Amino acid sequence: MLGRSCSWLFRVTLAAATLLHPEQCTQPLAARSTPRPRSRAPGFLKCVLGVLKMEMTEMTGVSLKRGSHAVEDNDSLAPAEEAKRQKVSECCLTKSQDGLEKNSTPSCENVPGRSEAVSAGKSINNSDAQLEEEEEEEEDGFSEEGDEEEETESFADMMKHGLTELDVGITKFVSSHQGFSGILKERYSDFVVHEIGKDGRISHLDDLSIPVDEEDPSEDVFTVLTAEEKQRLEELQLFVNKETSVAIEVVEDTKEKRTIIHQAIKCLFPGLETKTEDREGKKYIVAYHAAGKKALANPRKHSWPKSRGSYCHFVLYKENKDTMDAINVLSKYLRVKPNIFSYMGTKDKRAITVQEIAVLKITAQRLAHLNKCLMNFKLGNFSYQKHPLKLGELQGNHFTVVLRNITGTDDQVQQAMNSLKEIGFINYYGMQRFGTTAVPTYQVGRAILQNSWAEVMDLILKPRSGAEKGYLVKCREEWAKTKDPAAALRKLPVKRCVEGQLLRGLSKYGMKNIVSAFGIIPRNNRLMYIHSYQSYVWNNMVSKRIEEYGLKPVPGDLVLKGATATYIEEEDVNSYSIHDVVMPLPGFDVIYPKHKISEAYREMLTADNLDIDNMRHKIRDYSLSGAYRKIIIRPQNVSWEVVAYDDPKIPLFNTDVDNLEGKPPPVFASEGKYRALKMDFSLPPSTYATMAIREVLKMDTSIKNQTQLNTTWLR
Repeated sequence: MLGRSCSWLFRVTLAAATLLHPEQCTQPLAARSTPRPRSRAPGFLKCVLGVLKMEMTEMTGVSLKRGSHAVEDNDSLAPAEEAKRQKVSECCLTKSQDGLEKNSTPSCENVPGRSEAVSAGKSINNSDAQLEEEEEEEEDGFSEEGDEEEETESFADMMKHGLTELDVGITKFVSSHQGFSGILKERYSDFVVHEIGKDGRISHLDDLSIPVDEEDPSEDVFTVLTAEEKQRLEELQLFVNKETSVAIEVVEDTKEKRTIIHQAIKCLFPGLETKTEDREGKKYIVAYHAAGKKALANPRKHSWPKSRGSYCHFVLYKENKDTMDAINVLSKYLRVKPNIFSYMGTKDKRAITVQEIAVLKITAQRLAHLNKCLMNFKLGNFSYQKHPLKLGELQGNHFTVVLRNITGTDDQVQQAMNSLKEIGFINYYGMQRFGTTAVPTYQVGRAILQNSWAEVMDLILKPRSGAEKGYLVKCREEWAKTKDPAAALRKLPVKRCVEGQLLRGLSKYGMKNIVSAFGIIPRNNRLMYIHSYQSYVWNNMVSKRIEEYGLKPVPGDLVLKGATATYIEEEDVNSYSIHDVVMPLPGFDVIYPKHKISEAYREMLTADNLDIDNMRHKIRDYSLSGAYRKIIIRPQNVSWEVVAYDDPKIPLFNTDVDNLEGKPPPVFASEGKYRALKMDFSLPPSTYATMAIREVLKMDTSIKNQTQLNTTWLR
């Protein structure tokens, strides 16, 4: 199994050290030792604090005393990306299949990899590119150690200002069983996600072989170049200096040796062309740019065999890293832009996840070589296809979840799991949708819809209580004191976050043009706020609907026929079940139920100074068309077992990598110190697995409640 280090700095340092010299990073994943158990020391709390940041739906491993557990989004989808500069991998946004972004405020501490997210199809001007370069330098030298010194509050103190489920409308359960406690994600290997493809098959990593292709280069291409030559070639590839070519002397002048060097340069440094030259009686391979700077963005078409599909599809197994971070890492090692990768949906960070990825004109051989260089990754099941993957093509995800140290009796567990299998759970938007700090994202979204731009600015930039980095606290304090965006911006060592982007916009456009300043933030990040407000309304209305009418369809409810919502009439009530009923997210292109809940929608929006009959905004991006969402989800392929164990460090089931390594499955005693519930179930896209777990345990999933109830455990 892979290492479980929480140190972001260590991983970045390792990646930087091996980026130019992958041949020096040869320890296979299979050779790595069994990880240590997660520490519960104060340093671990700071790691957990970082994990709790809302970007990419991360989760903590915390004890679930009655009324608490962590949150996990089943799936959301990432839009197309376009890189902002050639040396820096881009960070992309995630988008759920119903058109709603899955998470919350993309603030400084939340942006994965601390890269700036870029809206699809957008480019930057020269001044922005220069700023990006400056920020990259700042980022490279950034250390979290200084921030840790400033975080003097306890973990519970920092999170006590957060939201509870009640705050975002999550109030109901569908089952009648008695809840019980457990520990969710005590180890991130206790939460495994396997993607379900469009053909209904669950993705597994079970084959590391490379497809046979006579035109693939030999393994020698990875070792024929020296470290110094690779560095010079990369600088040429990335236009780091003014050199127009790099000449490599052929020491052993044979045709075979020259061929391997040609292949190595073209394989490892896309965009470079090569030729052989005689200089003073010696042979040199000269590398140069074939098509200027555009060559870096576009894989070389003429070098790819016509008989081979243009896309290499593979299964990506990753541990404790979200999909966008994983794509950024792969692209850096391959020296390509992230936007040549495609996938059907993004997966969470704090888990082991397995999903299909496609990449344009990168050989399986090059991809397989990464298995020797990368920690927390494994690539396999390679095949060449004619087409990329498309967002939304997946049918859902299959989850394997372990809840450790459960307190429920066997009868309680049986009742809870039978209810989940037969009835399901309320399809609430999970807590990470709304943020972890004192300013919920739905409040910002509401202010945007109200056209209250001064309030939008204030909500994002004002000082707030809760868990934040020290530099962000200083930035907010500077803003509150001076209202000088340039001065506040100087307090941020990393400016690729909402606060930094907004301050940069205010510096550029002035305080009287907040709309334009806010527009500097990538579009999908801006839309997260208003989608959070939609989710907030939906959660509240579903709770009212269940309170008012229970778990049976009633006349006036909405159901979908195809993509069209229609009303349930009195005579048709018996033709439907609660699993058919949908509720609208507010917008200008939806209809509302024909019963009391319709008036509840109107009252809630009116209280927020919004007109339910006019959800179009002066700015087109912020006009809400609305959508429909099922109120009850019944998981598929539900199974479970209760196991006894003595050692909390041991894994309780095998992963795909364990099976590849031939590791025997764990053997459980009939009795042990602890009991665990192992659950398996499948969910459709854009649903939250932790809402299913909430139903089983009858727990409040908010971080605030977790930390208040688990302070002793966390210490």
